[in-house]
Amino acid sequence: MNNALLDNAPFVSVAITFFTAQLLKPFINAIFERKFVWHMLFSTGGMPSSHTAGVIALVTSIALTEGIGTVDFAIAATFAAVVIHDAMGIRRAAGKQAEVINEWSRILSDIHKEGQFTPENLKTMLGHSFSQVFGGFLLGLIIGLSATYQIMGH
Repeated sequence: MNNALLDNAPFVSVAITFFTAQLLKPFINAIFERKFVWHMLFSTGGMPSSHTAGVIALVTSIALTEGIGTVDFAIAATFAAVVIHDAMGIRRAAGKQAEVINEWSRILSDIHKEGQFTPENLKTMLGHSFSQVFGGFLLGLIIGLSATYQIMGH
């Protein structure tokens, strides 16, 4: 049987990291918010940032397997920078805008109590705070290092 995919340290590192980050979200939320929310297993936003964790695991594993002077590393590092910037910037701003729109929707709903206006809440947890990105960074680094060393046999 060909184990090429399972021998691919960057792929395995990213897969383990994404799974672990998503698995941790409802438990970390329960600690800080005193509420366990199951749907966080499958949602964006929250601690740790699975996007950041995944791209950092990818960069870390490529650095270890291919070296930092390679085109693969340059591509992965650039990709990571874009993903992290997006998570903290654009998607976070969109989440804040959704909060405002949701509040306006509640106000309009109160004004039109006879049912002419039906609010639909927009998802507000789209992006990440610095601490969520930092948590994802650490998780990606740790899993990227450990999974790559395990696969490479070090």
